[in-house]
Amino acid sequence: MRGTFITFEGVEGAGKSSLIAVLAAGLRAAGRDVCVTREPGEGTSAAVRDLLLADSGMRPLSWAFYMLLDRHEHVARVIAPALARGQVVLCDRFADSTLAYQGGGLGLPMAELARMNALAIGETRPDLTLLLDLDPEVGIARVRARAADKPLDRFEAETVAFHHRVRAAYLELARSEPARIKVIDASVPSEALAGPARGLVDAVLS
Repeated sequence: MRGTFITFEGVEGAGKSSLIAVLAAGLRAAGRDVCVTREPGEGTSAAVRDLLLADSGMRPLSWAFYMLLDRHEHVARVIAPALARGQVVLCDRFADSTLAYQGGGLGLPMAELARMNALAIGETRPDLTLLLDLDPEVGIARVRARAADKPLDRFEAETVAFHHRVRAAYLELARSEPARIKVIDASVPSEALAGPARGLVDAVLS
């Protein structure tokens, strides 16, 4: 029996990682077999993650190709096998991130990115995507508050205008696929996210 594939998206500081940890714990307590993973880096190596998150001056298209390479390997090595085992896969970022960040944020052609994404992921598509929606300025402030002693990564260091374009792209994706992408208000305290998110997750699992 195929498992269930759930992805989590949103601007920087939206609270994806914390929410995934809470949901994973709850699902495991309920007897579910859960695989928690993330992009980039899980498909290839931590070194690739470091490269992609570093402010290296990499051109936007090169950046997108690296992301797609990592995603293709991620599906083949981690996600598809976990689903074949019947696990619930919780993934921090997936294909929508490329459309929002490299497409919306950096201005690469959405149609081309969508075609390349389709090649990279094949038939492995999310059953549910939770989009944590947040004002990017609030998100970046959260990131800076919790990581005051370390430099911002490539995404976090982008301009506010970039992050607003990313948010707009995410919301447009949600409007185009309302059955899959469910928008959750991430401006509330992190502990208030779990209830609505768990309801949506339980619905798709049932």
